[in-house]
Amino acid sequence: MGKDSNAFGPTGAIVGGFNTLEIEPPAARKARINENRKCRDVAFLVAFVAFWVGMIINSSFGWNRGDPRRLVYGLDYKGNLCGSKKANPDLGDFHVRYWQNPNQVYQSGLSESPINLIEARSICLKGCPIPSNTSLTWVCDYPEGPIKLTMQDWADRNYDYFELLTANQTNSSLLLQGPCYPVVFKSSNVFWSCQFSASASNVPLQKWNNLGGAEINQGDALVKAIHKAITAPSVVLKRYAADLGKAWRVLVVCGGLSPLILSIVWLLIVRYFVGVMTWITIILLNILTLAVTLFFYIKAGWIGKDAVSSVVGDDAANALSASSSEQKHLKAVAIIMTIILLIVVLATVVLVRRVIIAIAVLKVSAKAMGAIPGLIIFSIFPFIMMAIFFIYWVVTALYIFSAGDVRQNKCNDTCCAYDLTSQTTKCQGCCGYDLHFTEHIAIALLYHIFGCFWTTQFIIACSLTTIAGAVASYYWARGETVAMPAFPVLSSAKRVLRYSLGSMALGSLVVAIIETIRFILDSIRQKLKVLEAAPGGCILSILWCCAQCCLGCIEWTIKFINRNAYIVIAITGKGFCGAAARATSLILSNILRIGTVNVIGDIIVFLGKVCVSLASALFAFLMLDVARYKSGHDKISSPLFPVLFCWGTGYVVASLFFAVVEMAIDTIILSFCEDAEEHNGTPLYAPPLLMETLSKHNQHN
Repeated sequence: MGKDSNAFGPTGAIVGGFNTLEIEPPAARKARINENRKCRDVAFLVAFVAFWVGMIINSSFGWNRGDPRRLVYGLDYKGNLCGSKKANPDLGDFHVRYWQNPNQVYQSGLSESPINLIEARSICLKGCPIPSNTSLTWVCDYPEGPIKLTMQDWADRNYDYFELLTANQTNSSLLLQGPCYPVVFKSSNVFWSCQFSASASNVPLQKWNNLGGAEINQGDALVKAIHKAITAPSVVLKRYAADLGKAWRVLVVCGGLSPLILSIVWLLIVRYFVGVMTWITIILLNILTLAVTLFFYIKAGWIGKDAVSSVVGDDAANALSASSSEQKHLKAVAIIMTIILLIVVLATVVLVRRVIIAIAVLKVSAKAMGAIPGLIIFSIFPFIMMAIFFIYWVVTALYIFSAGDVRQNKCNDTCCAYDLTSQTTKCQGCCGYDLHFTEHIAIALLYHIFGCFWTTQFIIACSLTTIAGAVASYYWARGETVAMPAFPVLSSAKRVLRYSLGSMALGSLVVAIIETIRFILDSIRQKLKVLEAAPGGCILSILWCCAQCCLGCIEWTIKFINRNAYIVIAITGKGFCGAAARATSLILSNILRIGTVNVIGDIIVFLGKVCVSLASALFAFLMLDVARYKSGHDKISSPLFPVLFCWGTGYVVASLFFAVVEMAIDTIILSFCEDAEEHNGTPLYAPPLLMETLSKHNQHN
């Protein structure tokens, strides 16, 4: 008998280099998804619940003691927060901090002076006062005691009731001890604090001297004192945190809705037009990376004239560049984006040769998505959970971050100020007020950040395991709906919620610990930058980079193991540790057979997630580039934090949806390994399309 061109093995045809045995009818097959399970890793689920009880207690601390407006507005000479309606007096309409005594500001700018600007007397106004061209105007203390004016009357008089003062009060004012102080310097509203110019206006200064007023110091020290105060790292960080609150509309649209819509569109196109969408993803990745890089260059001031401005209003040209810190950060990110752009271009050149294999791999997952349409719908639920959690987390973080104690500073008591209530000049207790942070706040913030890592990973773990269970039912039924559950996604979710939440808590905890360690190391490095700049500091930088590189590799490895462990959990119901060991064993024993195919498919999905997150960042740039966020109460100090936040949340949201494709690929591949392992290297249930893909890859190699 002659040999037929279609060779058969002992029990079936050879497809793609693998011997596929004939399979029994669907009704006669043994159920491969283990339904007879028991609860696993319960102790870690209890720990997760207990941790969340702590999260609620921790949050209540921030809600009770914090006020995010403290991150934006300053404090006055009474310790009141500018813009607070609860202050005494009511400062709801008075948001701008103004330093009344120019000599105190000047002295704080001298390098040898013991006086700090936070000790200088400040008051809350509606706007920065403007020196008169014809007379001398004044900014007086809040009306109280013998001054029978309402706050509105005081504001209508441009804060000036000098003519109502007694002789004693007038003499005190001429000594720059209040209650009224001369307006002799021009000033601009820079991040809700009045930035003085270096020189006094001629007419007001002459009028002041004619009255016999005390000598007023002039010079660059005036400018440097305020400039140094509003560009201090801690103050810049506060502004960055406040930017998230001001740009909440952008965060909702670009960090939530935009990636949601883009992810669904991507999945739908992949479902029906795999080849086209793969090429579109690669091209869009390059375009979006270039666009975001250019925006960072523009806002950093390297291209065009639309750099970030520190001035709240229309007089930006008259102010110093108080945005130097913000621009430095934007320039650093622009350089990083340039490096990323080069990497993306090089990666594109490498991937072009592998696109055909990538398309074939995506077709396998697309077929599974077609057989289980509920997968795309299911992704909306973890998205909703993640959105609710992120809203809660950001708002609570702002409250915790601003939960310090407002206390009067300890100073040398060399200042004197007139007190309207007692109608005497006091030279004690006139130090300024400041927001003092305690160790409790640092611990609360670290707890809150760890909660973000753990909860985010927990939601992702539950989502991935549910998807894996549904896709596994597709594989072991060989794609035949007769052998699959009526509602694969619902059945898989039920198993996860009923038996495997403890395993999800354990897997997510391991990743959260690594992420927290990396965060702590990065925070320590920020505080040790002075040491890095010192002689021999390069050794410290090298050690830090090595530590971060090692932790990054460990984190990637753990996440990879976790993903595959979740697949084994979805199929067998094992505990996390047992599932991780089984998954690792399967991967190592089949790495040569399926390694490259799996990696190529995952890379294309990763590029899709990056495209969605970059598009979210680009939309955030465009939304922030409007007048609303360039002036007035909603002005942001820099687009950096809102854009990075939208970029990060966009990636997380995209990961939730793209996990359908990614987990479909990984689940089918790992199920293939399990199938081959059980049948002596011969996969029994492998879909023909997967066998064809592996065959093409083997022939290509």
